[in-house]
Amino acid sequence: MTSLAELARAHTTLTPFQIAHLNRLVGEWGMVADFSFADLLLYVPCGEQRWLTIGQIRPATGQTIYEVDWVGSWANDSERPVLAQVYESGRTAEGEVQVEDLPDQTRMLAIPVRCNGEVIAVLTKEWIERAGRRPGELERVYGTIFDRFATMIEQGEFPPSADVDDSRAAPRVGDGVILLDATGCVRYMSPNANSAFHRVGIQSSAIGLRLAELGFHDDAVREAFARRVPVIEEFDQGGDVSFLARCVPLFADGDVSGGVLLIRDVTELRQRDRLLLSKDATIREIHHRVKNNLQTISSLLRLQARRLSNPEAKAAVSESVRRIRTIALVHEALSREPGDDVTFVEIVRPLLRLAEEGLQSPDRPVRFVLQGDGGRVAARVATPLSVVLTELLQNAVDHGFPEGSGGGTVVVRLANDGERLAIRVIDDGRGVEPGFRLEDATGLGLSIVRTLVTTELDGTIEMRPALPAELAEVGLDGGPSRGTVVELDVPPTEP
Repeated sequence: MTSLAELARAHTTLTPFQIAHLNRLVGEWGMVADFSFADLLLYVPCGEQRWLTIGQIRPATGQTIYEVDWVGSWANDSERPVLAQVYESGRTAEGEVQVEDLPDQTRMLAIPVRCNGEVIAVLTKEWIERAGRRPGELERVYGTIFDRFATMIEQGEFPPSADVDDSRAAPRVGDGVILLDATGCVRYMSPNANSAFHRVGIQSSAIGLRLAELGFHDDAVREAFARRVPVIEEFDQGGDVSFLARCVPLFADGDVSGGVLLIRDVTELRQRDRLLLSKDATIREIHHRVKNNLQTISSLLRLQARRLSNPEAKAAVSESVRRIRTIALVHEALSREPGDDVTFVEIVRPLLRLAEEGLQSPDRPVRFVLQGDGGRVAARVATPLSVVLTELLQNAVDHGFPEGSGGGTVVVRLANDGERLAIRVIDDGRGVEPGFRLEDATGLGLSIVRTLVTTELDGTIEMRPALPAELAEVGLDGGPSRGTVVELDVPPTEP
């Protein structure tokens, strides 16, 4: 949907400051609509007696009369006279209009939106009169509060031009409403607000008393009245109950004449947040301890390898140490990051450093290069994927750059589109035979790779000779029968 600013820039001569004022109004009008129990629409003049709808909101406290969105549509013949009258006079007016697809006449209360003394738009409250029960005290008080906001909009006192706290997470009218007078005394309290007071042990009537006299936290009220802007605050009341409060000051002739305090009990949400934080800290501590245990096992195996004389046994133990250290790196990354996933590149970087330390020798220097960003992967995917990558790096060095070959470069390229994680390991060493098939490989390393990719990772893998264009793409120079490409494709989340 086209935004308010885009519609205003395309069809009006409003300045950026005036458009910003309308955006601030739209940021606040969910509360105003709830007090009105009616649909609110925002119109701007576009010349030649044309009016464009650039905003619309439905009330959360009542039933909408509009099933369709009118944003981007033009006012009809019955609406234009009311809008023009209000725009030219600068005063609120009410009339009847005929809306397409509605059989009954619609009531329209049109309010001029004033910015720096100039009317720049018209805000309308639109509803259908229906016979029914008489409005109760809540409806009457909410109607009075809406009228006060309408007067403030007409006089340019609402919304405030100063920077205020983001109201998107603020309490709504349905959570609980307290109406205050100019001295901060309670004039009305909605049933939900009354229930919130009862929860913290305030049983006496609040009418005519200040919140502080009732023992209720009132910093948001005092700050809103002093600063003359809406204020949001979260606080604990009584030690075990948490409230989110927002106080909006009301004005009359430039002076603070009262305020509306919206309150919401967020105790369960905060308890859930604390439990999640505690759980997250526990999980990270577990990963940290697993990493330490794996490093201990790795050290014990290295000590054991020093006592071995059989070259094959020493090589087998060394490979086991390398695989254990790989898994330890994953747990180290998981111990630093909250949540059930991890930034994969933070695992790949230490893996490449580990490969540089353990796989190359003076007569075959191998350089490892990382390209791209693998995004985030699930924790349960990270461990087998890291083992696979380590085995591929080992295979690239052992088979692509034998002792005395002079070494070369191995490039690891990562790409993650949210649905598939693509890993390419490309080297400029001695290439595989043209007829090579990974399915026929009998070595332990490639057998581990094949098993992990197809069973635990639900992915695909291909190993083949590199094409000259593929080597050039990653900045490598290759000749005939040079280079190997391994393409690995897996889901970044748990299969």
